[in-house]
Amino acid sequence: MIIELHILQSFAPSNLNRDDSGAPKSAVFGDVRRARVSSQCLKRSARLLLPDYGITTGKRSKDFADKAAELLADRGHDLAEARTVAGTALEELGLPTDKDNNSKYSLFLRSNAVELLAEVCDSNYDALLALVPQKAKEAKETKAGAAKAKSKKKTEIAGLYDLIDASKAVDIALFGRMIANNKDFSVNAASQVAHAISTHAVAGEYDYFTAVDDLQRDGDSGADMIGTVEFNAACYYRYANLDLVQFSKNLPEDPDLVHHAARAWLQAFIHAIPSGKQNSMAAHNPPSLILAVVRRHGVWNLANAFADPVKGTFQKGIIQASADAFLSQFDRIATAYGDENIVATRLLSIDAKVDTELTQVRTVTELVDDITRALA
Repeated sequence: MIIELHILQSFAPSNLNRDDSGAPKSAVFGDVRRARVSSQCLKRSARLLLPDYGITTGKRSKDFADKAAELLADRGHDLAEARTVAGTALEELGLPTDKDNNSKYSLFLRSNAVELLAEVCDSNYDALLALVPQKAKEAKETKAGAAKAKSKKKTEIAGLYDLIDASKAVDIALFGRMIANNKDFSVNAASQVAHAISTHAVAGEYDYFTAVDDLQRDGDSGADMIGTVEFNAACYYRYANLDLVQFSKNLPEDPDLVHHAARAWLQAFIHAIPSGKQNSMAAHNPPSLILAVVRRHGVWNLANAFADPVKGTFQKGIIQASADAFLSQFDRIATAYGDENIVATRLLSIDAKVDTELTQVRTVTELVDDITRALA
């Protein structure tokens, strides 16, 4: 089974997801410039909402060894030595560390990874400490040009593999994990997320702002600071899917967790709003149209509904024009390729009048309830 989410979401003036110059991200699609929100931004926005729906999320960091060492110091170990021990534990898993004994790259681990690492190190402290000279020797040989030690180590340290286990980590199961030095620990993502693009052409605009010194001396004039911020306003098409077969492989032997997490995924992606520049623009605009689809296999990204950019008119605004183009594309694709693999559809339209045979609902709760029931 696969769940698909198609969302039309119109944001007021905003800068939700910036590029390296501080401008809103964009892309050329259908020969015109579109506003864009990256898939990474949307995934993070949804991931941060998962705890609101009962899901414990993992942690992504380079500093697990450093944080574990602080816990070990609280238990009476020397802090500097504890950092070395914790870094050695990571090395035993085939995860390279830097000169400060932290991971060379960001690791995506379960929520209690720091506590687990500290517990393993505390229980095997002497054994790990004894490995430190060997670790230094390997590092020296590598620096001298000798062949690097194999990354896939077979450690005898009890409980160490629990640190890397992701069989109960929902967000790792959803979004995947790639560990280059030990592919046995990598996880294939169960959820795919597209970059959101505007359904219409967009040109950037600029907000000229000034900041006044509240303690300005008498006789002084002018602003203390001036500047500009680029922004836009756009109606976005958002698309994401969740492969329940891969999700079940990532969360083995726990169908209840898979079902609960799929429901949380739906809710989090529907309510996800990027945080960029929100303190100064407050573009907290919920979706205007949501279509959820459950299918046996096959996936349809319907962005080509907007390959020819829609245009709003006095009689038909941009949201209505986008909804018409989207539903027309869905009907054409279903006619051409068949809809026999579709198990259920639910449509919630708030800001557009729709004429469709798709089953409509009145609330997000009703949509989520119906879709999760269709998974049984």
